[in-house]
Amino acid sequence: TCSSTLRRARERLANPSRAHPTSTNMSDQDWKPVVLTKKKPTGGMNGVPKSADAARRMGMAVDTVKKQGGGYNAQRMGKLENETDELQHKKVNTEVKKAIMQGRLAKKLTQAQLAQQINEKPQIIQEYESGKAIPDQKILSKLERILGVKLRGLK
Repeated sequence: TCSSTLRRARERLANPSRAHPTSTNMSDQDWKPVVLTKKKPTGGMNGVPKSADAARRMGMAVDTVKKQGGGYNAQRMGKLENETDELQHKKVNTEVKKAIMQGRLAKKLTQAQLAQQINEKPQIIQEYESGKAIPDQKILSKLERILGVKLRGLK
């Protein structure tokens, strides 16, 4: 078997046309360097001074306006600019915060103890009692249950 393998190898070397199709011959390769460069910019105003720059150089007044992308965006921006409403979240009103404080003091609880009972942070109770919190129905229902005071529906 060893001699037959050597014989086949000698035949391949002697007759390269019968060589394996995937084998490569180094002399057949192209060794010229290929340089890949970035595409040069086309179109636009290349080489031509822009009219705004030319006007600035002459000392003329130039007014620039920011374009809004697409017609729909410009319409929405106009609506937002024309709105006079103050866009703010509703905060806890004074009656609710007083009811929370009175209920907590009646049960002789600290803010931290009350927060622990409703599984919230003490900072949340502080925000509700100071009127800075945005009302959350889940938290209000927990407070109602623990304090025994009606909080939702107060105006």
